[in-house]
Amino acid sequence: MVFSVIAFAMMNAVVKYLTSFNVYQIVFFRSIGTLVITVPIVLKQKISFFGNEKKKWLLIRGIAGVISLTCFFQSLNYLAVGTAVSLRYTSPIFAAIFAFLFLKEKIKPIQWLLFFIAFIGVLIIKGFGANMDSIGLIFVMISAIFLGIIFVVIRKIGDKESPLVIINYFMIMAFIFGGILSINNWKQPTSTEWLLLLSLGFFGYIGQLYMTKAFQSDETSMVAPLKYLEVVFMIIIGAFWFDEIYNLWTLLGIFLILLGLIYNIYLKKQKK
Repeated sequence: MVFSVIAFAMMNAVVKYLTSFNVYQIVFFRSIGTLVITVPIVLKQKISFFGNEKKKWLLIRGIAGVISLTCFFQSLNYLAVGTAVSLRYTSPIFAAIFAFLFLKEKIKPIQWLLFFIAFIGVLIIKGFGANMDSIGLIFVMISAIFLGIIFVVIRKIGDKESPLVIINYFMIMAFIFGGILSINNWKQPTSTEWLLLLSLGFFGYIGQLYMTKAFQSDETSMVAPLKYLEVVFMIIIGAFWFDEIYNLWTLLGIFLILLGLIYNIYLKKQKK
């Protein structure tokens, strides 16, 4: 999970560094880097490229993924990377609400309290955080909402489809969406920028791969909280690489978000 977190943190840092590029071009290159890796694996393993019986849900997952990814990358143009990543981690709140509404999954009163604590963290960051931009907040919260939808859709798909098929649907749709909208917004990269743009897909794939391996190798209650190390890494990267400022209010808000969500993971495992 630590390898996964480092990979995702590097991907986010590269996106932040490449803010001179249009977000659609970044989404386009993010998809290319992953498809180069996943498509040959799908073909080699003779997996059904377009899925078996959950095509409707695969399409919904792909659309939600493109919206979430695009809005998150766009938010990095307005927010500090550590703040953006922290706010996007409110997605489990929306996932739990959608699962409650559509999958009839129960939510304990204490879980609602923890979600409220995390939401208070969001309000503190918005009201008192350093350099909080309202447009960036809107983009990152839209990203979190659609990421919550993704969690529920993947649960709906279950083990009926290969994870590689699910990833490919997402990346192919990102490739088409980003490619078409990049045509009129294209900026010619330098040789260094080519490497950085193509590295987005590599870091994204490594992050997904090692996250999957982590959940396969140990209990979720042990592994899942380590995912939130990404916030710590992003704050460090933001402070030292991008000279971003995180005041005490911002750090308090981030702490409340992490407290609410990590303790919620603990409660869910205790229930099982």
